[in-house]
Amino acid sequence: MKQRRSAKPKAAAGTLPREHAPDRLAQIRHDLRTPVVHVLGYSELLQEVAEERGLNQFIPDLKKIQIAGKNLVNLINELLSPARVEAKDIDLRHIHSELRTPLNHITGYCEIVQELAEETKQTDLLPDLQKIHLASRNFLTLIETLLVPANFAGTAAPKPAAHFERQQVAPAPRRTRDATPRERGAILVVDDDEGNRDVLNRRLSRQGYDVTLAENGPQALRLLRKGKFDLVLLDLIMPVMDGDQVLAKVKSDPKLRHLPVIMLSAVDELDSVVRCILMGAEDFLSKPYNPVLLQARIGACLERQRLREQEQAHLQQIQTEQAKSEGLLLNILPKAIADRLKLGESTIVDSLPEVTVLFADLVGFTELAARISSEEMVRLLDDIFSTFDRLAQAQGLEKIKTIGDAYMVVGGLPLPRADHAVAIAELALNMQTAVREFFVGYKTPIRIRIGINSGPVVAGIIGKHKFAYDLWGDTVNIASRMESHGQPGRIQVSEATYARLRDKYQFADRGRIEIKGKGVMATYFLEGRKR
Repeated sequence: MKQRRSAKPKAAAGTLPREHAPDRLAQIRHDLRTPVVHVLGYSELLQEVAEERGLNQFIPDLKKIQIAGKNLVNLINELLSPARVEAKDIDLRHIHSELRTPLNHITGYCEIVQELAEETKQTDLLPDLQKIHLASRNFLTLIETLLVPANFAGTAAPKPAAHFERQQVAPAPRRTRDATPRERGAILVVDDDEGNRDVLNRRLSRQGYDVTLAENGPQALRLLRKGKFDLVLLDLIMPVMDGDQVLAKVKSDPKLRHLPVIMLSAVDELDSVVRCILMGAEDFLSKPYNPVLLQARIGACLERQRLREQEQAHLQQIQTEQAKSEGLLLNILPKAIADRLKLGESTIVDSLPEVTVLFADLVGFTELAARISSEEMVRLLDDIFSTFDRLAQAQGLEKIKTIGDAYMVVGGLPLPRADHAVAIAELALNMQTAVREFFVGYKTPIRIRIGINSGPVVAGIIGKHKFAYDLWGDTVNIASRMESHGQPGRIQVSEATYARLRDKYQFADRGRIEIKGKGVMATYFLEGRKR
């Protein structure tokens, strides 16, 4: 390596003389400039070596380190000038923030160059890079120990808020390009400083993350509402809109409020940290960033976000399965009965004084089924019974069951209704029309035979593993006999049902017929609606 120029020794940061303010201020400026001189000296040496070896990929980042170092010198001279002290224009909080920005650039680009040196086997460059890293950490220590109100007695400098104790650690181990996260994530970096954005973009991109940059709050909000991100790194102090204002809008948006946000700041103020955490920020990092700590915090946030998304997916899956179960349950039981069962009722039995029961049978379907395939037979039954289901639902009636090619439905339960007989009559007439239209063109004539009766029943659930909602009582038996003793293509009703419908519907008196198990009964054929 080319013989390097000597670097100035680091000045001790002991107790400053307090007899004369100008002398004290000069000593502070001197102590702050010393590590910056080290940064500039070693970065210039490294640039010379890179140029001699043709390592052009190193030069842009080394130049950025030098630019940041020169910016630091200018800021020290400007912010801590004798004129400002004389005018009592010293704002320590503002000075801390301003000095940390170029310091963050130095640290970030130095780490990137270190990684590049390891990847390209230029390990003899590492000692000087580590000296730059050490100088930047020394500078950080100096601004926290020197830029305190006690050293500016008589100025208008406010006392900085309490800050976290910063642990001084050895230079962080470098991460190579192969050390990418186990699962990549999309990260939005929001910072008004171009250098900060560039350093974070370079570092996170090399680690495998998909990085998007925003230079202010409004731009960040537009990007968040358009795209999908897994994490936001958000600078606290920005023009146009501060980071806490952006955080407030993110956490108030139902679509964004679960998005993790890590706040970034060059000022370690405890009240700022607490405020942002209370607003919903996941974490808070101070500039310049410790690369290991930065990666750990990002990894932890992304892992929590991944677990949260898994939890949401599991909840959605549970809700979907619950909806399926609900649908299956409602295919078996009336909704009112299903709700009672879900509330914990183990025995459900109801006595209903007034319902109307309908039985229907497809006459001739057995002969038709003998001449067609089993698949076609099932398809036909499914189509016609689905039609019956729609017609029953339109009238607000409850299908009880199907047995073969027979169909049973009831009106007036599980919730009582005064027009149960009328609703069943409408269904019966509509079922007749549907069967006529459905089997037009079939060589085997298919007709429907319907029987109806009204009266009291007992209804309830039977079974423990396979539930069934069923009806019992003489009313059900008579309705079944009305169907079995009826005529194909006609609707036969009992005298009890006739009495409830005769004012609204036309009937044909069939007379008194022998009903198996019941003796002689008066029955009627429902012909249609009265005009």
